[in-house]
Amino acid sequence: MTAKKYVIATIKNWNIDNSKQLQREGEHDIEIIVDKKELTAENISKLQPRYIFFPHWSWKIPAGIYQNWECVVFHMTDLPFGRGGSPLQNLIERGIYQTKISALKVEEEMDAGPIYGKKNLDISSGSANDIFKRAANIIFKEMIPSIIKNEPVPVPQSGQPVIFQRRTEQQSDLAGIANSAKAYDYIRMLDGEGYPPAFIKLGELKYEFTEAEKNGSEVRAEVVIKNKEIQ
Repeated sequence: MTAKKYVIATIKNWNIDNSKQLQREGEHDIEIIVDKKELTAENISKLQPRYIFFPHWSWKIPAGIYQNWECVVFHMTDLPFGRGGSPLQNLIERGIYQTKISALKVEEEMDAGPIYGKKNLDISSGSANDIFKRAANIIFKEMIPSIIKNEPVPVPQSGQPVIFQRRTEQQSDLAGIANSAKAYDYIRMLDGEGYPPAFIKLGELKYEFTEAEKNGSEVRAEVVIKNKEIQ
């Protein structure tokens, strides 16, 4: 009997490392894709995978892929709550510190596909990068192996959807933040690879904040001072 094949399409170093670890373990025949140019129907048809997993993917998945192969994405909310962009930042901004990672089947409507399963995730502390790495451990060590082993039938989402909007760089401005706890949350939730850091503009300078630590009502952070961009 021919062994089943699986594709993991992902970015971010920690996801790639986890993918390679699954490969090295040798229990499953896994192909890794890290370049969107490689995610083509022609390439996938050569592999004929049982599943294509997307632990973190920044581009729209072509219809020619998800209509012909079973594609699984992972979203950091308890779906259907929190469909849409910037889930981590939208959760923390709302003061929601306990969430779930939802594994769902890719369909035409964004984040609306049926659910394979969910796992709890604590986002009450740590930078965005720290949280993404914790999420990756759950996805690669628990969720992907479970789906491969059990091949669950995904269940349609139930409940009223709540849609998140993708955040803009302008929303990283700390001006108007009311207290240090909120400032801590803003700095850490934006402290991640590929995200514009929290900032304040004063005069002709822009102050960018990372590496936030909270001690009681006091917050310490690293600050980079730049010349303010000309608008």
